[in-house]
Amino acid sequence: MRTPFIGREAIASGQLTRHKLRSRFVAIYPGVYIDADARLTARDRAKAAWLWSRRRGVLAGRSAAAMHGAKYVDHWLPAEILHDNRHAPKGLRVFSDVLDEPDVMTVDGIPVTTPVRTAVDIARRYPFGPAVTAIDALANATRLTTPELRLLARRYPGLGGIRRAEKTLQFVDPGSESPKETWLRLLVIRNGFPPPETQIPVYNEHGVLVAVLDMGWRDRKLALDYEGEHHRNAVRFNTDIRRHDEVTDLGWTDIRVTSLDTEAVIIARLTAEWARSAKSAAWSA
Repeated sequence: MRTPFIGREAIASGQLTRHKLRSRFVAIYPGVYIDADARLTARDRAKAAWLWSRRRGVLAGRSAAAMHGAKYVDHWLPAEILHDNRHAPKGLRVFSDVLDEPDVMTVDGIPVTTPVRTAVDIARRYPFGPAVTAIDALANATRLTTPELRLLARRYPGLGGIRRAEKTLQFVDPGSESPKETWLRLLVIRNGFPPPETQIPVYNEHGVLVAVLDMGWRDRKLALDYEGEHHRNAVRFNTDIRRHDEVTDLGWTDIRVTSLDTEAVIIARLTAEWARSAKSAAWSA
């Protein structure tokens, strides 16, 4: 069984014996098992948490985000669920919030908080950076918009942490496609630059799309691209070089950032190009 299941139910149905259960499967939570060889995912952990609640809980936070298809949810972090049993086992966080009916939906037969409510809960419970990163991924997966998030936040004026949530949600951008892109975007904002636009399409003189830049400022034709692990592939690397050349020929300055670049180096490069683009704009005027 490659997905979580309740051990006593498998034994009662004749699918497993007690010996097979003990020898071939491992417990995720008390009474809830998975094949010992299976690669546990955040979605698996979320489903296991719901089974542990005897199918009475509502998945929330990072577990709800995983169920909604958000990427980059770490499988080793505790699952999160709304449930009346506060005696949670290790690796599980239980909350007792009161939910309105519109805040709950069903995914794969499991009740979960809606994407909007999930985002608000993450924003009020997590530290700023991890919260924006998690909500960016959720918004990217579910096409959430920041106006939706702000409207819902106002529905819960007395909810714990809601003021912090409102501040956090101002920095969410569904266009961030990875945690590193979110990190880079927050870095430039924190250093005084205007919030960059994300996923900027660039077309050549024939109207052909030649690139989609991670983030930048169209008025200055200045962009930042984070070069992740996938860029080590030889074919992709060659494609990116051609893409960079075409973008440059169209008048854009594309600053390429890697994991080896320090924050100070990134900001220094951006500051220099920002000043140069300002001078170019002045000369053009």
